[in-house]
Amino acid sequence: MSATDYEVLDPRFRDCFNRTASVERLWTGGRWTEGPAYFPAARHLLFSDIPNNRMLRFDECDGSVSVFRQPSNYANGNTIDRQGRLITCEHGGRRVVRTERDGRMTLIADHYKGKRLNSPNDVVVRSDGSIWFTDPPYGILSDYEGHKAESELGGNYVFRVDGTTGEIRIVADDFIRPNGLAFSPDERRLYIVDSAGGRTPDLPKHIRVFDVAADGTLSGGSEFADCTAGRFDGMRFDDAGRLWAATDDGVHCIDADGALIGKILIPEICSNVVFGGPKRNYLFICATASLYGVLLPVNGLKTF
Repeated sequence: MSATDYEVLDPRFRDCFNRTASVERLWTGGRWTEGPAYFPAARHLLFSDIPNNRMLRFDECDGSVSVFRQPSNYANGNTIDRQGRLITCEHGGRRVVRTERDGRMTLIADHYKGKRLNSPNDVVVRSDGSIWFTDPPYGILSDYEGHKAESELGGNYVFRVDGTTGEIRIVADDFIRPNGLAFSPDERRLYIVDSAGGRTPDLPKHIRVFDVAADGTLSGGSEFADCTAGRFDGMRFDDAGRLWAATDDGVHCIDADGALIGKILIPEICSNVVFGGPKRNYLFICATASLYGVLLPVNGLKTF
């Protein structure tokens, strides 16, 4: 792959890539890869291969890929909390869990008011320790990415779990298919994807932005950006406030004003991204059956 890996839609994007830095295909052999989470101390990346019911580990030092967890309970989205622990959304368990340093699993959430969650999808952790996740039905629609079942909640919500008390509450209830989510660099805004339009025409395929109050209440919710290539999925910020979002044709770079300024083109449908490497300037990209990466002249937002 070459300089044709990039599409410049606005001059602002020219400072976001190096034309001599090609996109690399780091590994292939999955069915639907998702949820990349980078561990700087170990210099490895964990990611999910949902239909194969496993999580994989990419070693940044030697390029090898090995099985981290199998079965994984059809794990989907992953992130790291402020203590460096793995937080995972499980389709199969219909829950969010934390992997402790000794390997034990701690349950974060699996029910809301006595009803099972649908299939937690993506997750982020705020600096106050609260855990925020989306809960669309993708893991219960069929046996492909989980276990086919009926929704007990009767809706698809965005949840917040208090980092101290463990209280779970709905913070957004007007999404059709809530998906990726990311906090702004100052954590005063939360960006949430509705990916419904990726499967059904005329439904939302956009990112909405909410103001976050001190108690975690969300307000606003206006459209921040509409997807021009299928649908948005996972996304991450760089430290300059640009949002990098996975779509059907690659990774879209969206500036703070909501303008799509450029793309990293990928030959498979993308699901999620994360910044990694010693300087947080290597963008890892999960896309259909493969893991890709590219070295950029920008740095990802430091979140822990």
